[in-house]
This record gives sequence, structure tokens and C-alpha cells, in this order.
Amino acid sequence: MRWENLTAPPVEGVPGQAAPATPPLPLALPGAVVRTFDTPGFAGMTFYEVRARSILNKVPGTSRVPFEWTVNPYRGCSHACLYCFARKTHTYLDFDAGADFDRQVIVKVNAGELLRRELAAPRWRGAHVAMGTNVDCYQRAEGRYRLMPSIIEALRDFANPFSILTKGTLIVRDLPLLRQAAQVARVGVSFSVGFVDERLWRSVEPGTPSPQRRLDAVRQFTDAGFEVGVLMAPILPGLSDDDESIDATVAAIAAAGAASVTPLPLHLRPGAREWYAQWLAREHPHLVPRYRELYRSGAYAPQPYQRELTARVRVAARRHGLHRPDRGEHRQVPASPAPAPEQLSLL
Repeated sequence: MRWENLTAPPVEGVPGQAAPATPPLPLALPGAVVRTFDTPGFAGMTFYEVRARSILNKVPGTSRVPFEWTVNPYRGCSHACLYCFARKTHTYLDFDAGADFDRQVIVKVNAGELLRRELAAPRWRGAHVAMGTNVDCYQRAEGRYRLMPSIIEALRDFANPFSILTKGTLIVRDLPLLRQAAQVARVGVSFSVGFVDERLWRSVEPGTPSPQRRLDAVRQFTDAGFEVGVLMAPILPGLSDDDESIDATVAAIAAAGAASVTPLPLHLRPGAREWYAQWLAREHPHLVPRYRELYRSGAYAPQPYQRELTARVRVAARRHGLHRPDRGEHRQVPASPAPAPEQLSLL
């Protein structure tokens, strides 16, 4: 079972003002400490504190991503992005991929100390570590649990290269640590900003900082000397894939001082697919036929659509003075991997 590394005894320390909660433990998380917090920002949320047995995760060889190792201090995400591909993983914990993913968050409270121990192991060879590749390590819970500083400190102390992809502006808190780490190892910082339309943002990414706040964070990191990449993701068919939306988004990214922009059309894997489809049918029923056509063969839109969309973003990027970095300059996220077709139903 892929969640076995989360079943070690829980930590005794409790963040300030935490109150024990009463929901029964999921079968996959025996021994976790279950907590709620009596603050508006955590209303309706439950946190399952666990002491993980391992924190460096090996990416399966079949995965089409440009890194081999990840660190994920959280499972589940209060950002509540409707399209998040990680939603399906919550079902392995006896949670659902919809509301539970947004509200039931697993916290690996020993992440920093465990990472330090694993980096010190003789078998570790200092490979690049990617973070923010499953759920966001700078989601709202990080403001209370503060797991990332100890993670960054461990990577810094071992001069281990790493990268962070986030929608969370809380990363600015750790800018001094990240600058220290960048003096001894290669450090990549990227933000995800798929569109700048605030009405769309409030609808599809309700728990995230606004696009403008993320772009303000891009500017702060740029001013601090980082070459910041922006993942323009996801670009939503019928909602943010028109020329006006693309141009406005690329212009805002360029104005924030980003070094590059990488477009990523929406993909809908199982779990996210069903949750997004419910929202689409409720909020934009006129788009349902288009989505059925685009995603009839699986999680990814047809290659011609992807290529045409990517080309339009590149034209806008050139117009606003942005260009794709040379290979290896930033942690690259593939524009749109094309796995074997999946026969799925959108609605």
C-alpha cells in the first residue's frame, strides 16, 4: 500500500491553539493525531498529523517528468483547485477526491528531521529534489505547521539542489532561507499562474492567493536575484484560452519580471475529471459539449489543440519580451505529456 510510510506513531507536539477533533481515523491512517483549528481560515478543515517513515519519494520510471525525487510534506490541499490531478490520490486514504481532498489534510509533522536523516544516508547521491509537484507545499496549513523552513535548511546544509513550484505566496516568508540555499546549490523557484481573470480565479481556485498576489511574489523573488519561471497552468478551454486572456496573462507575467513562461493546457485525470465536470455542468453548461469532444479519448486534449495553444502563448511571450529558457536553466515542466489513451466519461 503506497500510504504505509504514513503509519508511524504521531508526534506529541501540538501547534499553538490546536484542539483535538473527533472524526474517526481513516483505516489508512492508524495512530494519526486528528485536529481542527478554531480560526476562520481553517473552518471545516481537519488535519491528520502523522510521523512519516520516509520523505524522499522516488518518481516511477514511467512518469514523464524531468525529475526523479520529490518531497511532499502534505497530502490534500486547501487551495481547492477543481482540476488538481492529485485528487485521485486521496482515495487511497479512504477519502473522496472532491470535498475531502480540499478539507482533510495529511501533515507529515516530522518532514524536516526525516529529510535531514535521509540526505545524510550513504546511499543518497545528491539528486535534484522537486517540491510542489503533487500538492502545494505552501498551502494554508504551512502557515501554522511551518514544515518548509526545516526542509529548506536540510537541503541547504547538504548543498542539495532542489526546486519549488507553488501557487502559495507564503513562500516569501522563506525567501532569506532560499537565498542562503541558492549560494551553495542550484535552487529553482516557479509559480503557477494560469490566468489573471479574478472571477475565474475565485471560481476554480478558491483557496489560492489571487493571481496578482502570486505575481507580486514573482517580483519579490526576481528582485532578490532569482530567475523565476511561471507555469501558465492550466489554460482552460473556453474560459482562458482566447487570445485576449492569453495576452493579458502573459503581459502580467512579463511585467512581474518572470524569466520565462511555460504554457500547460488543462488535463483531467480521474478524480479531478469528475469533480471539474460537476462544476462545469453547474457553472458553464454551454461548454459541456466542447469538453466532451476535447477529452473524449482521455485526460489530455488532442495534440493539435495543445500545439496551437502553445504556439499562441509563445507568440504572446515574444511580444512581451519573454522567452523559454535554455534546457536546464529552470526546472522544466513538460508542456503536455501524451500518455496512452484512456476511455473516460466527462459527464
